[in-house]
Amino acid sequence: MAPRLAALLLLVLGFVPWATLLPGGEQDRAWWPRLLDHANGTLICAGVGFIAWMLVRRRAIAWRMPRLPTVPLWGVMAGAFALYVAIAWGVLSHRPLLIDEIVQLWQARVYASGALSLPTERYPEFRSILHVVDVGARTYSQFPPGGPAFLALGVLVGAPWIVGPAFGALSVGLMGRLARGLAAEDAEDASAARFGVATAALFAVTPFVAFMAASHMNHVTALWALLVSAVALQHHTREHAPHAGVGSAFVVGTGLGIAATVRPLDAFAFAIPSAIWLLVRARRSPRHLMALLASGVGVALPFAAMMYVNAETTGAPLRFGYDVLWGSAHGLGFHAAPWGAAHTPMRGIELLSLYATRLQSYLFELPVPSLLFPAAALWLSRGALRAMDRYLLASAALLLASYGAYWHDGFFLGPRFVYPLAPVLVLWTARLPRLLAPRLSGPVRIGVLSGVAAALVLAITANLPLRVAQYRNGLTSMRVDYARLARDADATGGLIFVRESWGAQLMARLWALGVSRPASAAYYRGIDACALDGAIAEAERSAWSSAALEARLQTLLADSAKLVASPVSPDTTERALPGSVYPARCSDRIMADRGGYTHLAPTLVSEADGTRWLRDLGDRNRLAVEADPQRSPWLLLRDGAAADARFRLVRLSRDSMLRAELP
Repeated sequence: MAPRLAALLLLVLGFVPWATLLPGGEQDRAWWPRLLDHANGTLICAGVGFIAWMLVRRRAIAWRMPRLPTVPLWGVMAGAFALYVAIAWGVLSHRPLLIDEIVQLWQARVYASGALSLPTERYPEFRSILHVVDVGARTYSQFPPGGPAFLALGVLVGAPWIVGPAFGALSVGLMGRLARGLAAEDAEDASAARFGVATAALFAVTPFVAFMAASHMNHVTALWALLVSAVALQHHTREHAPHAGVGSAFVVGTGLGIAATVRPLDAFAFAIPSAIWLLVRARRSPRHLMALLASGVGVALPFAAMMYVNAETTGAPLRFGYDVLWGSAHGLGFHAAPWGAAHTPMRGIELLSLYATRLQSYLFELPVPSLLFPAAALWLSRGALRAMDRYLLASAALLLASYGAYWHDGFFLGPRFVYPLAPVLVLWTARLPRLLAPRLSGPVRIGVLSGVAAALVLAITANLPLRVAQYRNGLTSMRVDYARLARDADATGGLIFVRESWGAQLMARLWALGVSRPASAAYYRGIDACALDGAIAEAERSAWSSAALEARLQTLLADSAKLVASPVSPDTTERALPGSVYPARCSDRIMADRGGYTHLAPTLVSEADGTRWLRDLGDRNRLAVEADPQRSPWLLLRDGAAADARFRLVRLSRDSMLRAELP
């Protein structure tokens, strides 16, 4: 019953556009184009399969499935590592591209320097970025410490980009061990070994897995830790493994504990079923009770290290940087989100549907819906599920339920929040041929294999090249070698001001005035940019308290319903009140944006050469120059708003900057 329920859940979430049908606030605008693409691809592949079936049935051709060569598991791991390195360099430019990656790499550099945090600067508005906590005396990232700690290993060897490929390849090996162990329960050793290697190979080349493994995202190391725990749990719970006791149980807990330091919610989803399983076993004998306690110790050790870091940064062992920046609204549950609309149960269903429908394309990048394969295998499975299968399905269900109760739509290189589902989906996909074979006659089997071969050809020749081009050509400003720009301009060691958009400057200035991240986002979305700029400037001149500023901003929210995306600025996140006439100071800001701007965040991980990168705040730059008199000031400009616009550094006059009057 459980496998068929899981299959139905995949089909219901993956094929019904709940995000469009339900009134929860989300929209899946890509659903219809995706459906058309999959319909066309399915027709093509079905046509190829039908032709092959006809030819074989009429004995026009004779064809046997070739026996694939045997490859050791370590060979698959080595190939996976090479593939992920190639993607990291050739597609993702071996640089952090998402703000999450950038901030965690920034924190990793802090860890590698021997510190847990940095002193908050006197004028934080020059360097504040999203996801960095700088609201107190210390500055640190909002993320749990495990992800940056893994990246710090790469920083120490001068190659932080290698962490993802290395742990991705290790996950491939663990996936092979997991699949082999499951197959060994009802197959001979040689057959189980082949299945383990084949499953590991499929997992290694699964596009969703491969692209993520080539990134700096903490999902990769979290999944590695979860697989460590799963393989140890599989070994520990085998009845015919007499030596699987305290040691393997300790590894189970350690894997979960490490995962909790990286992505606590993912660890929670896998830890609860594991704890229940070990607790049930503990009732049988004292040996199993000792194993349960050992797993608890394994969890506690890395968790204690995380609590120590939290205590040293946030001030409380169980308080995360998320809570400091965003408050209780950041947590699980159905409530008002830190930004945007309230998160409701209806919206939670919509988000789960978005994750599933995106997996249809991003999982295997096939011209047919990807979830058809694991769903079919789940539906066709017979007999009682193995205990390990029940564990994995229960963990997957709990993961989905947890992210349904989380307000944010996590998307980067695919639906990243459900990345831990990849091993489960790949495992059941790998089982499908064995489940189908007894049910198909020879000609039908060849027809199905031909259709699958056509799907693979289309994926390799059409879908994957498009995805690679999309990833390679996106987020161009994040890929720039800013340290090299400084070297080429002889600006190394200088004070370089980065021209960001007007909107980004407004947000940073709000943060510096003591306005919280959630409130700043609300004011930014609900107030005309020019009016917001004027209120901020007045607060800076008059040294208002944050409460006084927010009282003023509350009055400006009266027109929030009338606002539109700015029709004159290239930064469409800025809001404008129709009919407003901007004074010269605001018009100049818009013209500056039209002239080109970039982002401060990626420059902050380019400071190994001693160069200081700061946000350009116009006349307020005088404050930064006064505070750092030994450095020559420069300005980083971009010639236009186009994605391929050239960057250049312009030397500034220190004397002119010091004579500037503060706005």
